[in-house]
Amino acid sequence: MAVPEKRSCGADTAAAAAAEEEERLLMEEMTVLDFDMLCSTVAMQAHKGKWGKLNGVNNKEEEEEDNLDSDYDYGGGGVHRMWEGDLVYDFLQHRPIALQSTCCPCYRFGKNMRRAGFGSCLAQGFIYLVLALVALFSLVAFIVTRRCYFLYLCISFTVSAGLYLGYYRIQIRNKFNVKGGESSFDDCVYHLICPCCTISQESRTMEMNNVEDGIWHGRGDSAICIGSKPFINVSTKSPEFTTMQKITSNN
Repeated sequence: MAVPEKRSCGADTAAAAAAEEEERLLMEEMTVLDFDMLCSTVAMQAHKGKWGKLNGVNNKEEEEEDNLDSDYDYGGGGVHRMWEGDLVYDFLQHRPIALQSTCCPCYRFGKNMRRAGFGSCLAQGFIYLVLALVALFSLVAFIVTRRCYFLYLCISFTVSAGLYLGYYRIQIRNKFNVKGGESSFDDCVYHLICPCCTISQESRTMEMNNVEDGIWHGRGDSAICIGSKPFINVSTKSPEFTTMQKITSNN
C-alpha cells in the first residue's frame, strides 16, 4: 500500500509544479504589453473623462459621448498614438532614415506610402519626383531667363507637392489615429517648410512600430494590443481551477 501512496504523492507534486509553471508563464505573457499602446489607451481614457470621478467631474454628456466613441472603430485599435520623436530636434535620431530622407526623399516617401497601404512605392515616389523636378527646373529657368511665369510655375508646383504630401500625412494620422498637429493645415505646412524632417518623422514612426501593408503591429511582435486583436491568446482560466483539473485527471 505504500507504493501507490508514493506514486500518488509524486503525481500530485508534478501536477502542482506544472500548474506553477503555467501560472508563471501566464504572468509573463500578461506583462509583455505594447508600451506605447498601453500609454495611449490611458491617455485616451483620461482625455475622454473616464476618470471623472477621481477628478471630481460627473458629466453625463461626456459619458454618453464616450460610449458612442467606444463603438466606433478608429482603424488603429481604438487608441491614440503619437509620432516618433520631434519633427526637427529628433531628425538625426535614426541616421539611415535621416540620410535617405535628405538625399532621396522621393524613395523614402514612396516607401512610407507602401507601408501605410496607400499605393506602391514606385508610383508614389514617381509622382513626388515629377512635382519636385518641375518645381526645380522652373526655378532654374526663372534664374536664367528672369521671366515671371517660370517663378509662378515653380511656386505652384512647390505648393502642389506640399499639399500632396500633406494630404497623405493626414491620411496616415486618420488611419492609425496618430495625434500630432493642431489641424490638417499644419501637416501641409510641415511638408512645405521642411519636407525632409517630416518624411523622416513619418518613416521613424512606421519603422519603429512595424507598420506593414497598412497594419500597425506595434513595437513588440509578441505584444498584446489593447483594443485590437491580440497577438497572444492568453488563457482566461483561473490557475487554481486549472490545478484542480490536473490533479483530478492524474488521480
